[in-house]
Amino acid sequence: MSTSAPTPQAVQEQPELKRVIGPKLLLLFVVGDILGTGVYALTGQVAGEVGGAAWLPFLVAFAVATVTAFSYLELVTKYPQAAGAALYVHKAFGLHFLTFLVCFVVMCSGITSASAASRAFAANLVAGFGFDAGNGTVLVIALAFVVLVMAVNFRGVSDSVKLNVVLTLVELSGLLIVIFIGLWFLGGGNGDLSRVVAFETPQDKSVLLAVSTATSLAFFAMVGFEDSVNMAEETRDPSRTFPRVLLSGLGLTAVVYVLVSICAVAVVPVGRLQESETPLVEVVQTAAPGFPMSDLLPFISMFAVANSALINMMMASRLLYGMSKQRVLPPVLATVHPFRRTPWVSILLTTAIALALVTYVSLEPDSPVVAILGGTTSLLLLTVFCLVNVTVLVLRRDPVQHRHFSAGRVLPVVGALACAYLVLPWTSGRDVEQYRIAGLLLVLGVVLWGVNHLATRRTRTGQREAQRAAR
Repeated sequence: MSTSAPTPQAVQEQPELKRVIGPKLLLLFVVGDILGTGVYALTGQVAGEVGGAAWLPFLVAFAVATVTAFSYLELVTKYPQAAGAALYVHKAFGLHFLTFLVCFVVMCSGITSASAASRAFAANLVAGFGFDAGNGTVLVIALAFVVLVMAVNFRGVSDSVKLNVVLTLVELSGLLIVIFIGLWFLGGGNGDLSRVVAFETPQDKSVLLAVSTATSLAFFAMVGFEDSVNMAEETRDPSRTFPRVLLSGLGLTAVVYVLVSICAVAVVPVGRLQESETPLVEVVQTAAPGFPMSDLLPFISMFAVANSALINMMMASRLLYGMSKQRVLPPVLATVHPFRRTPWVSILLTTAIALALVTYVSLEPDSPVVAILGGTTSLLLLTVFCLVNVTVLVLRRDPVQHRHFSAGRVLPVVGALACAYLVLPWTSGRDVEQYRIAGLLLVLGVVLWGVNHLATRRTRTGQREAQRAAR
């Protein structure tokens, strides 16, 4: 059952996006997005919830993500178009308000992720150059970085993906360095491997609730495959490419995340990890203080979080573009630049929201900015993932003429229940500030829907009056 309305003439006349992403570039896109801010900036926060067993929340998060990835694979191979989850919900339920909110929530998850990455970028830049910078300086650097990401995004997906390749290779090398130096340090009889299996939960939380809280935060790292399905219109042969690439990317990054978290907690006490905005820099400086890499790792971390920001802002702008083509959003958001062939209006809007969000959460200097934004990202994403797992079952009533991936009947149900468990406040153990930010974003989304609804109705009324006058 497809409920998408015909696209307006203004949208039909727009040039198509370039299909420049093949299997290798798509794999690097997925890996680069997952191996970003989550592990470089939040390892200490995850360890603060469960102690040395920081690897467990990452492993659980990957398990939940993989189950949900099967649902995404069925949908993206069935409907290989931009807009991802919002498009699938639109086809399944045909409710304009619900589709708008899903679109807005996914976009916000990308923007909150990019905002967290921009703050982490600024913190690593300050650490790398040894600046004695206050909160205001870090904020200015973060805002300037968001503008730089906008410029790269505007230049086009070809340049953006090429930059993604470079940044992905740099960030992967940084994580491999952390793993090798950590293993070398532990192999010399240093560190404390017993911490890896030690649960140290906050006094007000049970082990189960602490693991749920840490998993909810670790899920911040799982934005890769939602970002990738929004690039479907710029991927060559997406129905064949996505299944093997997406599952391979998840498997590879899961191994790296688990090894990094094990090395981190075995080398550095959990308390020090939790207090640091650059936890992996702390690991290398502890394991190899005389090794030049300890000075370079802040810059490698900068490349990693820069990659996360770039990919998430690309996703957010393409999402707005795709849903504008479906007439869920104003047609102006589907405007494509005639030379760069990028959705420049959507890029401007998503950048403006990112600038405002970074500024808002940075006004309180003592707040764990990256952790709050990361937790808000995972909260928004898990809500959408729960709905996507339901949507894949509903859309079984809408057969298509080409072959596509099938997630089966059990995995979508398991995925929906697991995601709902990690969303609910009494089971996830989330910080209330995450719900507050998510609520503010949803209120903004409802207001924007109301404005768009009134504008659309006024336009249709004007068109009907013009037609009557012409008769």
